[in-house]
Amino acid sequence: MATIPTVYRNGLSYPVRMAAVMTSVSASNNPNLSPPPFTGTALDSHAGFSTDEISRFDRDGFLIARGLAGGDWATRIMQVTREHLERELPPVELETDVHYPGSPESADQPGGKTIRRLKQAHSRDIVFTEWICHLPLVLRLTQLLGPGVVMPLAHHNCVMTKQPHHSSDTRWHRDIRYWNFSTSKLVSVWLALGNEYPENGGLFVIPGSHKIEFQPSQLDNDLFFREDVPENQALLDSAVPVELLAGDVLFFHAQTLHSASRNRTSQSKFSAVFTFRSADNPPIPESRSAAAGEVVLPELPDDVRAWTQPCSLGISSELV
Repeated sequence: MATIPTVYRNGLSYPVRMAAVMTSVSASNNPNLSPPPFTGTALDSHAGFSTDEISRFDRDGFLIARGLAGGDWATRIMQVTREHLERELPPVELETDVHYPGSPESADQPGGKTIRRLKQAHSRDIVFTEWICHLPLVLRLTQLLGPGVVMPLAHHNCVMTKQPHHSSDTRWHRDIRYWNFSTSKLVSVWLALGNEYPENGGLFVIPGSHKIEFQPSQLDNDLFFREDVPENQALLDSAVPVELLAGDVLFFHAQTLHSASRNRTSQSKFSAVFTFRSADNPPIPESRSAAAGEVVLPELPDDVRAWTQPCSLGISSELV
């Protein structure tokens, strides 16, 4: 029987809220999108990234694990997502909240109440806890971050949506820009709940950008990477699209530059996104990164084939 975890915040523990969801789903599909070349080892749940894949992550700042969330993961998470969107269950972020290109200017305009993110995903349903405890995911995160992986609840921890007609452009940025940790050693995990490609707002990334130190002149006042200065053009020209099928998982470094356009198709796009840090990279005390609590993922046994409790989390008061 899986253990229902508690989340530790400000000296008190709170049980994860669960929602029983019974609703049918149909994930978005692009009939013209063929499966990209397989680059992971997801079909064997006991095999992690290869040495070559880890080297490529270190070089490029991102890596795709094809089919890592096989089976019914995407379907189960989509059930919760569609139910919570229909109910407009808070907390949410609206397109009008971000004021990005393409966002409605106010809630009174057409599309003004379009939901952009379902926030605090981890507390919405036990399926999200089960996902972050999924052996193939924990194994790969441990390879990238070391033992004792921790999930901050203050960042990402959401289902991102790109709705037709009223979505927005997300300009080039690094996630770490507004985060406060001892180092930038964090990895975000992006689970595609349907197919993702440029036309429906799929991500673009710039390989190797996580290792570059930018000058202030290369960033605007909001720390977006500027597209209007000559010194940035070579990097912008090296951007590559991240095309994903439902169940594919993108791992990317917190300093990797990425962007996305608005959804120009007739179907919604959904992605579940969580961020993880190494055990030796705590948030800065009293910062926003330390304000929402954290979840400690289960550590792997010496023999991962002995993994028998896939959903048991530990919470430490020392983390917040």
